[in-house]
Amino acid sequence: MERIQTALAKARAARERKLEAVGQPSSAKSALSGHWLDLAKLSLDMGVLDSNRIIAHNSTPGSASFDVMRTNLLRTLRLNGWTRVAVTSPTAGCGKSTVTLNLAFSLARLADIKILVVELDLRHPSMVRILGARPGQNFAGMLKGARPDLSQIRRWGKNLAFAISSNAFESPAELLSASRTADMIDEIEAMLRPDVILFDMSPMLVNDDAIAFLDQVDCALMVAAAEETTATEVERCGKELAKRTQVLGVVLNKCRYLDRNAGRAYPE
Repeated sequence: MERIQTALAKARAARERKLEAVGQPSSAKSALSGHWLDLAKLSLDMGVLDSNRIIAHNSTPGSASFDVMRTNLLRTLRLNGWTRVAVTSPTAGCGKSTVTLNLAFSLARLADIKILVVELDLRHPSMVRILGARPGQNFAGMLKGARPDLSQIRRWGKNLAFAISSNAFESPAELLSASRTADMIDEIEAMLRPDVILFDMSPMLVNDDAIAFLDQVDCALMVAAAEETTATEVERCGKELAKRTQVLGVVLNKCRYLDRNAGRAYPE
């Protein structure tokens, strides 16, 4: 574990040096940059979000669990100087994309930080559908190109941006493991200077797509589905994640049997 932590620290330091060389100094990280403000705007229908269980765009009892997750995540990121968070699951159908989006909208209610959501579940991109966004964004195709194209990243409100794709991509592992992809992500981070980047990854136990990219993130969250994900799957996924990055914890999704007080911010 100490060797992993040392390797991660070295990788992060190298990225910081690259960011400072390409973009603004790290002290200016939270300022709204011209590149950020120039991003095309993304229009969303709140009714569509609610119907797809994206509820954290408003502060409600239902969003409380994501707000707690947000606070704990930010504390860890700031304590370690991290920005990049992978969200994955052992298998398909655990709801990791829904959790990622709810966490992103919860973070976006904090006006002093910028959040970039990057969809890297390239075999089965779902965020265009979940968000009810117009098809057309092709972030995966941009990664295959020669240079970053910020027109493939759209901004909702002042501080939340989405790098998503309308179409599936063949052979994502080869793309995600390419050094050019890592460089392009670095360049995008240098230009936009987000405080938090949430990477929606493929399930860990289905293919090697997520494994191909995990050395580019600082930490990871695992999403498991109550009554669906087995303890063995959680253990296998956790071990694979721990080989490559820091594991922040497991998010239990689709839990139908919550305590009646769950989600309350304060007792009545």
